[in-house]
Amino acid sequence: MADSVYRVTEVIGVSSESWEAAARSAVETASQTVRDLRIAEVVRQDLTIDEGGVVSYRVRLDISFKYEH
Repeated sequence: MADSVYRVTEVIGVSSESWEAAARSAVETASQTVRDLRIAEVVRQDLTIDEGGVVSYRVRLDISFKYEH
């Protein structure tokens, strides 16, 4: 196995549906501009509440991608 170097960066996804949809949106959007995504780790989940109801779900993800040679 060859040596590799990875970068980890934080992204935030928001959805009115669920935390899963928020995470999916963040990964799909990041993959449009960052190649070779490897891992996404949920760091934090929170909700936006208005008038006693959930308005949106927010997920902070650490995503890693491999540096190219």
